[in-house]
Amino acid sequence: MMRPEPAYQHGSMNRIGVLLINLGTPDAPTAKALRPYLKQFLSEPRIIELPRWLWWFVLNGIILNTRPRKSAEKYAQIWMPEGSPLKVHTERQTELLLQSLEERIKPAPVVEYAMMIGTPSIAEKLQRMKERGCDRILVLPLFPQYSASSSGCAMDGVFSELRSMRNIPAVRTVKHYHDDAGYIEALAQNVREYWDKHGQPDKLIMSFHGVPRKTLDLGDPYHCECQKTGRLLAEALALTSDQYQVCFQSRFGFSEWLGPYTSKTLKELGRQNLKRVDVVCPGFVADCLETLEEIAIEGKATFIEAGGEDFHYIPCLNEHSDWIKVLGDITHRHLAGWLDQQVSEEAAELSRKLALELGAQE
Repeated sequence: MMRPEPAYQHGSMNRIGVLLINLGTPDAPTAKALRPYLKQFLSEPRIIELPRWLWWFVLNGIILNTRPRKSAEKYAQIWMPEGSPLKVHTERQTELLLQSLEERIKPAPVVEYAMMIGTPSIAEKLQRMKERGCDRILVLPLFPQYSASSSGCAMDGVFSELRSMRNIPAVRTVKHYHDDAGYIEALAQNVREYWDKHGQPDKLIMSFHGVPRKTLDLGDPYHCECQKTGRLLAEALALTSDQYQVCFQSRFGFSEWLGPYTSKTLKELGRQNLKRVDVVCPGFVADCLETLEEIAIEGKATFIEAGGEDFHYIPCLNEHSDWIKVLGDITHRHLAGWLDQQVSEEAAELSRKLALELGAQE
């Protein structure tokens, strides 16, 4: 069933909208907040590719009765005074992107962010953008490397909402930017700045979020895009092949996932009595549970307990000025053509007068 359209006024300016989409986060670091969050997250068919009837019993009978409390304890370790790190950084990136675009585009686009899972939802933000007059919307998932379970899931959320709209806006999507020169240089500069302050490690681990191994066989480009990002970042940092390694984290369940696994790699390097290891997570543009708890806390403990001496986690791009510039460049590039269709307030007012003269209602 189609939803009612926002009230329309002749002569109102049609605007461009930019919708950033990130994964999502619970509203609080509590088991009560984690349960609905995990249920929505683990019910997405692109995230869990198992027969629905089988997964329903596993999810509702086992996972949702045990995992919320454990996950809440992990979130509590990294929760910021302002809230979830992922949400805080995504909000800041959105504000900074708007400021950047206001300097380059007149009138500036409407810039919003939404979460695939949790709040603010994609449905809520698309409705808000329509109410603000957006008839063209650029959808920009904050996942540099495309995966069906990340960017694909985000696009599903957008397209699903379009089905309930009578007056559908024009929509463009940014699929990926894993090899964008600006993105690679922003990553490299972020690492260089960290090393300028803390020195350089014996080995740099580039840890990407993992996905099941079978997705590569089924045609998902994620593994290849992560490898390319890693290679380009290593080249930008002038690293030799023995000075870095691409790994994958966040394995879930018992099936084979993309490897090598970050946890096992850190344990092996610790056993080799490697003096110092640094870990950077190029697939995340904002720090979150997977970087601050899984890597900075659990990863460090794994390495040190296995015999390693010194462990450093290099923060994500977050609000780094180079990244905000790249985000603006990517946005501006994908708005090509639409920007030429912008109309002035004077032109909009003239259109309103003509419409009223032809009998349109106020």
